[in-house]
Amino acid sequence: MNIYGIKAIFFFEMARFFRTAAQSLLAPVISTALYFVVFGTAIGSRITDVDGVSYGAFIVPGLIMLTVMTQSASNASFGIYLPKFVGTIYELLSAPINFFEIVIGYVGAATVKSLIIGVIILATSYLFVDLQIAHPLAMFAFLILTCLSFSLLGFIIGIWASNFEQLQLIPLLVLTPLGFLGGTFYSITMLPPVWQTITLFNPVVYLVSGFRWSFFGTSDVSIGVSLFAICAFTAICLGIVWWIFKTGYRLRS
Repeated sequence: MNIYGIKAIFFFEMARFFRTAAQSLLAPVISTALYFVVFGTAIGSRITDVDGVSYGAFIVPGLIMLTVMTQSASNASFGIYLPKFVGTIYELLSAPINFFEIVIGYVGAATVKSLIIGVIILATSYLFVDLQIAHPLAMFAFLILTCLSFSLLGFIIGIWASNFEQLQLIPLLVLTPLGFLGGTFYSITMLPPVWQTITLFNPVVYLVSGFRWSFFGTSDVSIGVSLFAICAFTAICLGIVWWIFKTGYRLRS
C-alpha cells in the first residue's frame, strides 16, 4: 500500500479544511446553535417531553446527524471534484496509487472533517441542554459510520458532477429534505400510521433513530435494523466507487 500517497492526499485535504476554518467550522456550528435557540428553546418550551426526554435534548442527535450528513457529502464531493475542475486528476490517475488508496485519502479526510464538526456540535449542545449519553461507544460508532458512508456518497457525487451546480444539487435538494423528514426534530411515532409507514422508506430515519438510541436508549426502529441499514448503505457506496474506477466513469470529464 502506498502510504505516502495516502498521506499526501489526506494532509492536503485537511490543510484546505483548516485554511477555510471560518467556513468549514464556524458556519455549521453557528447554524446548529440557531437551531437550538429556535427549536430547542422557543418551540421546545411549548412541547412536552418526547419519550421521556426533554425536547431540547431530543433534537440533539438529529441535528448532529443532519449536519454531518450534509458536511460529509459536501466535503468529499468538492475534494474530488476540484482535481477534475483544474485538470490535476490526470496526475492523480497516472501516479503509482490505486483507486482504494485514492478513496482512503479523500474519503478519510472528509470523514475526519465531519467528525471534528460533529464533536464540536456535540460540545456546543451542552451549552443549551442537559445531555446524557447512555451508550457513548455506540454513539461514536454510529457517528463514524455515518461520516464514512456519506463521505463515500459525496465522493460519488463529486465524480458524477460536471459543474458546480450539480455538485450542490444532491446535498441541497435530496439530503437536507431527507434529513428534515427523517425524524430530526420529532419522533416518527408522533405521525399518523400511514405517514409512519411511508417514513420508513426514508433511509435517514434509521440513522437518526440508531444515533438517538445511543443517547437515550430509545429508538423509533430496532437498533439492529439501524445498524444493518448504515452498513448496507456503506457497502453499496463502496461498490459504486469500485465500479467507477473499474470503468473510468466520468473520471476525465
